[in-house]
Amino acid sequence: MRSPFFNNMDQGQVPGHFVLQNPKMLRVHLNGDVIARQGAMVAFQGQMDFEYQGAGGVGKFIKKMITQEGAPLMRANGQGLLFLAHNAEDIHLFYLENESLTVNGANILAYDSHLATDIKRVQGAGMMAGGLFNTTLTGTGWVALHTHGTPVLLDAGRAPTFADAQSAVAWSTALQTGVNRTIKAAALIGRGSGEAVQLSFQGQGFVLVQASEGPTVPTHTH
Repeated sequence: MRSPFFNNMDQGQVPGHFVLQNPKMLRVHLNGDVIARQGAMVAFQGQMDFEYQGAGGVGKFIKKMITQEGAPLMRANGQGLLFLAHNAEDIHLFYLENESLTVNGANILAYDSHLATDIKRVQGAGMMAGGLFNTTLTGTGWVALHTHGTPVLLDAGRAPTFADAQSAVAWSTALQTGVNRTIKAAALIGRGSGEAVQLSFQGQGFVLVQASEGPTVPTHTH
């Protein structure tokens, strides 16, 4: 798997058609079709059609309905340049080479249509931490993810690695995952529940962690 950070890399070294127009906008050189998050299209040049992308079969549809994993997707078909973005969030690219990547479906911006997808329970999480389900992408091709804030890439092979379940965006499917619990009395004060749950990662591979758990509710001023 190529490094997910292509911002400073020579795009010509990697086959494909996904290019960062800038850190917050993806440019797809489209000659066929691509799967993208609904509403992510900000502009295009050429001839293109857009249609709703279903889950792909009854089984996957039921999984998506039960788990609520992922965001609504669309299929873009045609020829030309397609520009995609989501709330001006940072965009990061992966190039899979006959391998798999586990991602939080809510962070998917676009991926090559020939990649196989499935929804799977996070190994080791069980019904803890809310019963975690993520999307697995398998094959050879591009994946573009959007993150809330600039993320960090952690090498799980260097040391025991833990991440907040809402902040972990993607990780190598080969990693062994589990749940780590920490309890601190100080967390009982205020909004804390007294118990913090993190995903744990072991093995050779990486974990991409975004800089936020997501948008927060503004503090009341009255």
